Amino acid sequence: MLNIFEKLRRFDAYPKTLEDVRIKTYGGAVVTVISLTIMTLLFWTELVDYLTPNVSEELFVDTSRSPSIQINLDLVVPTISCDFLALDAMDSSGEQHLQIDHNIYKRRLDVHGQPIAEPKKEDITIKSKNNTEVETTNKTECGSCYGASFDPHRCCNTCEDVREAYRERRWAFPDNPENITQCKEEKFSEKLKTAFSQGCQIYGSLIVNRVSGSFHVAPGKSFSINHVHVHDVQPFSSTEFNTTHKIRHLSFGASIDSDSHNPLKDTVGLAEEGATMFQYHIKIVPTAYVKRDGQVINANQFSVTKHRKVVSIMSGESGMPGIFFQYELSPLMVKYTEQSRSFGHFATNVCAIIGGVYTVAGLIDTLLYHSVKLIQKKIELGKLN
Repeated sequence: MLNIFEKLRRFDAYPKTLEDVRIKTYGGAVVTVISLTIMTLLFWTELVDYLTPNVSEELFVDTSRSPSIQINLDLVVPTISCDFLALDAMDSSGEQHLQIDHNIYKRRLDVHGQPIAEPKKEDITIKSKNNTEVETTNKTECGSCYGASFDPHRCCNTCEDVREAYRERRWAFPDNPENITQCKEEKFSEKLKTAFSQGCQIYGSLIVNRVSGSFHVAPGKSFSINHVHVHDVQPFSSTEFNTTHKIRHLSFGASIDSDSHNPLKDTVGLAEEGATMFQYHIKIVPTAYVKRDGQVINANQFSVTKHRKVVSIMSGESGMPGIFFQYELSPLMVKYTEQSRSFGHFATNVCAIIGGVYTVAGLIDTLLYHSVKLIQKKIELGKLN
């Protein structure tokens, strides 16, 4: 039995020396401290890399069947009151959504950008020339249209109904609408006074068809005549509106705070020469993120091209002042998948770090020790010049 242990001891690849013949030096201590520091730093780097998931990227044709896409918007127009701003959206399928605000909030701001009223959420309304429905919110059962309506039996119970009748007749709306009974309760004259002395924050989200389309924020009340989209800015001229704005946030789908998902964050559009039309052409790339726990986040990355032009009759530039966004969807989809890193790979790297640093430190220590001994011996013999 003892012979077996004796034979086994011969396989010891790490023979030990006696404590009495071991020599400890200051140089060896310095090398040891430095090597331990390097080991610790490399181990920490490897640990962080191991805990960080490995992300693989795939590119393929988008076959998702989602019928709609969510647009998240936070926009500030500091020089136009909320009463004279409208958010509209339409898509390439021909479907128009006029005055989308059923999930969009408008907040009044002062000249310094501070809120002066609670956010207001309004129901969606679609106004068209053929829309003859009237609201019974006024105390009068059937209000007069003041001769503007083509139908003598039509009722105009609100100020907006009277405006609509005037638009159909192509009549100019009175400069003093307070003389119209339906407009008295709406305090239209007070709204005129604050038209350019207040700002407006428009924020929230809206759902649109998953096809290419556009949406815009522009002055005036929006409506359609014979399927033509029109903004009524009376009693002002469109050139009086300063469309300087700041885009706080714009994203499509799940809101992810990154440069590729929100490249227009804190973008300022400055109208330096009067009425300006700002255009943002957006290319959307559908993106899916698959986490390690299997959770899937559907979002959209996009790139944007900016363009602006001054709307002026004198310069011959047509259009209307406002902030316009045109977006197109890419047929390709990007998929990012998180995967855990291999523990075996991590353990192998740690062993390589410890063994490599220990070996190199031993070689350096041996070289220093023998160099110092050689120099000391030459000094003793007087051969060191």
